[in-house]
Amino acid sequence: MKITFLLNGESVDLDDVTPTVTLLDWLRETRGLTGTKEGCNEGDCGACTVMVQDAQGAKALNACILFLPQLHGKAVRTVEGLATPDGTLHPVQEAMIAHHGAQCGFCTPGFICSMATAHLNGDTGHDDALAGNLCRCTGYAPIIRAAEAAASEPVPEHLIRDRDFFSSEILTEGPGGSQPPGVHAPETLEDLAELAARLPEATLIAGATDVGLWVTKQLRDLDTVIFLNRCSALQQIEETGDGYRIGAGVTMDRVHALMKTQFPSYAEMIRRYGSTQVRGAATIGGNIANGSPIGDNPPALIALGATLHLRYRDTVREMPLEAFYIDYGKQDRHPGEIVEAVTIPKQPDRLKVYKLSKRFDQDISAVCGAFNIHVENGTVTSARIAFGGMAGTPKRASTVEAAITGKPWTDDTLAAAWDAWEEDFVPLSDMRASADYRLTCARNMLSRCLLEDFGARANVLEVRA
Repeated sequence: MKITFLLNGESVDLDDVTPTVTLLDWLRETRGLTGTKEGCNEGDCGACTVMVQDAQGAKALNACILFLPQLHGKAVRTVEGLATPDGTLHPVQEAMIAHHGAQCGFCTPGFICSMATAHLNGDTGHDDALAGNLCRCTGYAPIIRAAEAAASEPVPEHLIRDRDFFSSEILTEGPGGSQPPGVHAPETLEDLAELAARLPEATLIAGATDVGLWVTKQLRDLDTVIFLNRCSALQQIEETGDGYRIGAGVTMDRVHALMKTQFPSYAEMIRRYGSTQVRGAATIGGNIANGSPIGDNPPALIALGATLHLRYRDTVREMPLEAFYIDYGKQDRHPGEIVEAVTIPKQPDRLKVYKLSKRFDQDISAVCGAFNIHVENGTVTSARIAFGGMAGTPKRASTVEAAITGKPWTDDTLAAAWDAWEEDFVPLSDMRASADYRLTCARNMLSRCLLEDFGARANVLEVRA
């Protein structure tokens, strides 16, 4: 498999690498670029952050769960490559020195790469940009001050020149090289569908934010892999007359940008979905196909009435997303069938999405609830309510929906539906929450939805003493 990318301004051509070698390991062990650190090795701490540019722009990504084949046609900058060739430091490096933004320094290279990427993109939402970088000794105040101080400084020219690296020859040259057995990187949807049908046991790798941990934490050998990053057909967002068709390979940062204009409450949940680094790699199709009962996308998509598109060779199958989830770890996906896209129908925005977790940023939900409740003249005319964390699959609250539909949108109606919750859900108790706590929180989320409809300020980020 031939891999061509730019590393700190120099072209790299690889054609005989183990496909599940991470960028972090390759940088440190093969290239001697040890500024990129290994902390958690699972994409949570940000110590391994690097800057990656492609035709869609610049992203801060976690090198620890980024496989080398995912870099084809991109430009990578590590902390060693942010200064100019004559040694002039990047503005964020200068600012970190001036504002005493480092103590032990272990986390500093990752912070600097995240800050430099935000600086390149003109992103001044520093709290969000740095939510995926953890520091245990400096404290965040001087780091944020450094980011603010650097924000108005010009972007170094050598980082802008990285954008000139992308060419049609590189991006369409095909796998090439001495491709290892069992490794595939199809470029068309037809080739992908044929490969998946012929190799139903293969592991499909899109963003690797989950599969990466199979390698780094579980030390699994992946015998047959199909990389999806070269299949551009999966990376399209198409607005149709009645909806938005989102390809399975669309990353969550792009989903976030779309939802900000269509369903802001969903977008706000996505802002807490992983970190900037995770959202830049994770794909909506990967989250759906994973089938986790605590995945945060399915409840919102189910509440919106989304349709899932599955493909087996030339045959496309469609279903309501909620029908895809059969049981814990079991989805209605035939061997060799791939998730191609998901379509969200256009509709008035009535969606409310609430994510409950112990930590605000990039934490796994104890409960995630999505409420799409339409009210006319004070009466509930339709309701789609879906949850993650309440059952072995993402699941609709069908009995609760029926109990409030056709009734006044009032506290009394919610009180009358109290027992319906236990008909819909029998949640488990685990390390994140007890069953009783989950049921209580689910009921409270519906009450919050009602309160917000009547103008109450129920968002903890908006409530001030």
